[in-house]
Amino acid sequence: MANYLKPVAAVLVPNIGGFLSGYFTRSEVRPTTTGQLTWYQALKKPSFQPPNWIFAPVWTTLYSTMGYASYMIFRDGGGFGGKAALPLAVYGAHLALNFAWSPLFFKAHNLGLAFAGIVALWGSVVATIVSFHGVNVNAAYIMLPYLGWVSFASFLNFTLWRMNKDRTD
Repeated sequence: MANYLKPVAAVLVPNIGGFLSGYFTRSEVRPTTTGQLTWYQALKKPSFQPPNWIFAPVWTTLYSTMGYASYMIFRDGGGFGGKAALPLAVYGAHLALNFAWSPLFFKAHNLGLAFAGIVALWGSVVATIVSFHGVNVNAAYIMLPYLGWVSFASFLNFTLWRMNKDRTD
């Protein structure tokens, strides 16, 4: 692969995964029938709940920066066979947890299980940052806003779970 395509591919991987996750859960966020609330719209929400329109640009930015950080690790750590192997494996596991959260929350309607998933995701983000730090400090730092967002999302998920614990759907 040409050198200029490697960072592009690294940025595309998390964005494509995020797009697919959003595509398959979109009917739970936006109604398909006029005048009908989705499961998500009917949830009790806290006052600090961000507006829905903010999630797409935030996630696109975060997916792009984490993808570029993974490219920096690949580049500086000798690819999949060098010292980047473990950090990239941790990063891959973290992406799997990231992509699993939306189906747990939006499709399964299981706020408690989604909270357990996002706690595991938070831990995997920390593990990714720590493993990246040993290869490229700047790549680790690039991941810090993502850790902040996942921290906020974890608190939001927990709050939604507690506010809606009486729901049976």
